[in-house]
Amino acid sequence: MAENKSPWGNNNDDQNPWRSRQDDAVPPDIEALLKKSQDKVRRIMNGGSNKGGFSPKSAWGVAAVAALLWALTGFYQVQPQEQGVVLRFGKYAYTTAPGLHYHLPYPVETVLTPNVSRENRIEIGFSSEPVRRRGISRDLRAENIALTGDENIVEVNFTVTWKVKNAGDYLFNVRDPESTVRTAAESAMRDSIGVTPIMEIIADDRKGVQERAEKTLQSLLDKYKTGIAVTSVQLTKADAPAQVIDAFNDVQRAKADKERLSNEAEAYRNDILPRAHGEASQINAEAEAYKARVIDAAKGDTARFNAVLDEYLAAKEVVARRLYLETMEDVYGHVDKVIVDKKTGGVLPYLPVNEIKKK
Repeated sequence: MAENKSPWGNNNDDQNPWRSRQDDAVPPDIEALLKKSQDKVRRIMNGGSNKGGFSPKSAWGVAAVAALLWALTGFYQVQPQEQGVVLRFGKYAYTTAPGLHYHLPYPVETVLTPNVSRENRIEIGFSSEPVRRRGISRDLRAENIALTGDENIVEVNFTVTWKVKNAGDYLFNVRDPESTVRTAAESAMRDSIGVTPIMEIIADDRKGVQERAEKTLQSLLDKYKTGIAVTSVQLTKADAPAQVIDAFNDVQRAKADKERLSNEAEAYRNDILPRAHGEASQINAEAEAYKARVIDAAKGDTARFNAVLDEYLAAKEVVARRLYLETMEDVYGHVDKVIVDKKTGGVLPYLPVNEIKKK
């Protein structure tokens, strides 16, 4: 073999196949080690002894090169969408972030690089694909039946999207991630539906049901250290079972009629009560006014009687005669008068000047 040839071919760096593949990825110190190993191998291959065989020194050189190459196999690259999971003798050791890393070469340490950015989707209660997975038939009917908070049965279909957040826990704490997420999601959704009336699930509060189910599902997955992050729980269907849909609709119509009649009664109540309150207030005000008027009149009569009594006690005959005259004036002042002459016994004509003045 010519002395200007290396074990990898032409000595020209531009023709070196190792350099063309690794030049951009291997750090400068590694490149220097490679060059040193090339020189050492070249010296070994060009005559380790005068007899054309390997000397002990040459053997040690070959072992050193092999050890170096074995050590270089510990470099590995983790892509941005991955996490590196290093296993030491098959047991989980640690997790590495994206980038270039080094681990002890096989069989001491190995590395797994699962994708942690891909979103996985699970359909529960329905399937857009054949309902057999891994040769096992799924009972969709059993998946989508749930009992509501007001003890009604409801059929729900929903989807769960999830991704890996901790590759170490995901790989070693979960035997079947999809089955685990499916089972936990069914439990979380039934728990959320079980505290919600059926009408809120069907029409009013789907968002609230989804949020409660997502929170419960994430709590379950975190409790068992699955390394899985739930990104969304989405209800796609929520209806009464087909067997009772007619009866359910009748019940809902009855509830609607009840609500309508209740609203009409409330409107009538809101109309009649204010008027009744107004009339009651008016009656109370009139009664209070009458009470005040009667009390004031009684007080006036009492004061006038006391004044007359004082005068009567001072001059009884004069006051008695004046009271008699005033009383007669008051009595006769409101009746028609006929004057009879005692002597002749006939009616005496007269001109009622006072009556004329009044008219």
